[in-house]
Amino acid sequence: MTHLLRLNTPKRWPIRRKGIKYIARPVPGPHKLKECITLNIVLKDLLKYAKTTREVKKILNEGKVLIDNVARKEHRFPIGIMDIIEIPTTNEHYVVMLDENHKFILKKIKKDEASKKVCKIIGKKHLKGNRLQLNLYDGKNALVNNDTFKMGDSVVYDFSNKKIQDHLKFEKGAFVYLADGKHVGKKGVVEDIKTSPNKKTRIVLKHKDKRFETLKDYSYVIKNERDND
Repeated sequence: MTHLLRLNTPKRWPIRRKGIKYIARPVPGPHKLKECITLNIVLKDLLKYAKTTREVKKILNEGKVLIDNVARKEHRFPIGIMDIIEIPTTNEHYVVMLDENHKFILKKIKKDEASKKVCKIIGKKHLKGNRLQLNLYDGKNALVNNDTFKMGDSVVYDFSNKKIQDHLKFEKGAFVYLADGKHVGKKGVVEDIKTSPNKKTRIVLKHKDKRFETLKDYSYVIKNERDND
């Protein structure tokens, strides 16, 4: 199936629910359906660079849009949180995020920030030769020589050499972004980590001057120390 009923699309999609009956469905890729939007939506509904899918295809066929430093020409290519979007001809750079209304948004970033991205570790696999493969949120895999990485940590991935530049540990004091749950879109400092047998780990997060609890699974480490954004 190449299309979805507009009324049945994920709630995170920032689109009008009424109007044209169908909308392009994402092709299989690095993100699940409910965790992504398409390039078609980005160019038409978020950036307003095109009014029709025909116009979107023309822009993409000219190689004018990069996703994670790769030119993408499929208008149904899936894009998820923390993916980097670049439009070199207009010198625009964005990171994909969710706002507090649970909708996908594009946050403008500087050119030097677009050369790397933060990726959450969602899986680990031990390989021959004492090597470890990290499975990252966006479908990438990275090989490392030591086992200091844990599930829920994040890494900073450098596009230029396709290697890990930094390790962001999930721990007290980590600065995290919430990608799901009641408090989606908020950022804050982890003040406490609560674990108990047979229950999911919960964290106490300080957001501005308020504190609340949420699941660790919803968090995405973006810095080891607090920023002011």
